[in-house]
Amino acid sequence: MMKITRRQLPAAFSGMAGGAGLASGREALAQPLPGLVRIDPAPLFPISPYLHMQFMEPLGVTDGSVAASWDDDADDWRRDFIETVRDLAPGAIRWGGLLSRYYRWREAVGPVAARRPMRNYQWGGWETNRVGTAEFVDLCRRVNAAPILSVNFLSDGHQRYARMREGDRTGDAREAADWVSYCNDPDDPARRRDGAAAPFDVRLWQIGNETSYGDAGFTKSQAIAHTISFAREMRARDPSIRLIGWGDRGRSDDPSLWAGDMLRQAGEHLDYIAIHMMQQLPPRRDTILRGRAYQDDPARAWAELIEMSGGIEARLAELEDVIAAQGTRTGIAVTEGHLSLTPHNANPILGEWLTGAYHARALNTYQRHGARVKIATAADFNGTRWTVAAVRLQVPRGVSYLTPAGSVMRLFGRHNGDQAVAASGGPADLDMVASRTGNRIFLHVANLSFDTAAEAAFTVDGGIISGGRVLEIAPENPRQAVTQDQPDVFTPRERPLGPGRTIRWRFPPTAVSVVELDFRPV
Repeated sequence: MMKITRRQLPAAFSGMAGGAGLASGREALAQPLPGLVRIDPAPLFPISPYLHMQFMEPLGVTDGSVAASWDDDADDWRRDFIETVRDLAPGAIRWGGLLSRYYRWREAVGPVAARRPMRNYQWGGWETNRVGTAEFVDLCRRVNAAPILSVNFLSDGHQRYARMREGDRTGDAREAADWVSYCNDPDDPARRRDGAAAPFDVRLWQIGNETSYGDAGFTKSQAIAHTISFAREMRARDPSIRLIGWGDRGRSDDPSLWAGDMLRQAGEHLDYIAIHMMQQLPPRRDTILRGRAYQDDPARAWAELIEMSGGIEARLAELEDVIAAQGTRTGIAVTEGHLSLTPHNANPILGEWLTGAYHARALNTYQRHGARVKIATAADFNGTRWTVAAVRLQVPRGVSYLTPAGSVMRLFGRHNGDQAVAASGGPADLDMVASRTGNRIFLHVANLSFDTAAEAAFTVDGGIISGGRVLEIAPENPRQAVTQDQPDVFTPRERPLGPGRTIRWRFPPTAVSVVELDFRPV
């Protein structure tokens, strides 16, 4: 494998001739055959359409979030927001988060003038509830995403919500079951009275959000008992719904994952077991991933981010072992996940391409584990101030645009197969997964090197490549940032690939790419 440093790139690429099957992400190179990537097109497992999901939560005074996405003049979702989310193409959008602990769904349905405002106890301020069940489902339909609703799970056991100044904010199993009926029963009188004759058809429901985090909520045994109760009542209203139960760790008196006992006692009621992936913290005591310190040494910041990304694999492997020990086919749902850097949820590095390969490796990790991982995300959904979102909004009006995390999610989500296949070999710096639909192969590739290009050659076992293309995000400067004034800086660049038994490509430093290969069996 030949490597070219970032410093050498301009000279190295300036004089090379182009040619079918020899093009690079910048210019063509005539070099010796690099590391070979062999693709076995035999399907391994189906890839879930929910690996690039998002979650949506009103964030009070900490971020404009949901309220900023709504156009009060048009009394509808902002047009630019809808267009950006449709382009992002999340497979699913989840309503909930910590808000679920005090959210009473009936306050946000029916005539707008009659809806009751809700105090946002976690994030501060008040929510008008202008966006409720109907509006959320409408958003999902308009962007072709499956809705996921997180129910109020007795406030996850946090007793204080039963005694708030505004009244009891806990929701029981009956309330959750009534929400299922409101959404899915064709004859539900409340929904029909509210003007929606057809059911909303919400298939995915989560019971409990971060239930194990902290010592103020349910113990594990309490959570399991209530999970069974909620599941029974909710499924009695609609047996076809698919339920997500909580399986992470967090209590100081119980350091193990809850998933084992949850599945052993309540597994027959659950289709997925959930963890959250926000615990990706810099392991180095002298980390520069705090505030703006990374700006003094972006190469080291890159190295720390790549180092951190390996923690996702370890977390998934641990959970897979726990599930396998129970002998079940329960799927994994990572219903929240983002980089946990200071300042909290607002580190500026998340607007720069320095984080691009981290997000790509995270999504590749979920797909590598796709035999078990069925729901996953690499970022929050939308916001005005938080940088952990996939979509940023200029307020009060203006543009919506994708962060680096959102740009990678869009690239991988829109260009992916429906069956996983194996890809072996290739340069060590390339993190890669492969899939196929019909006779088209999709490779998601991240060059994990900060300053070195990597050349690879691709071949399909038992086939000839008839053509293809590369879609690539590869800014010259890894500190390139996206802003409302430059919303399209991470738009992928497309280059064609010519036919042949072997196709070569050179991946620039820090590049995130999709390689699409059409092949015919021989």
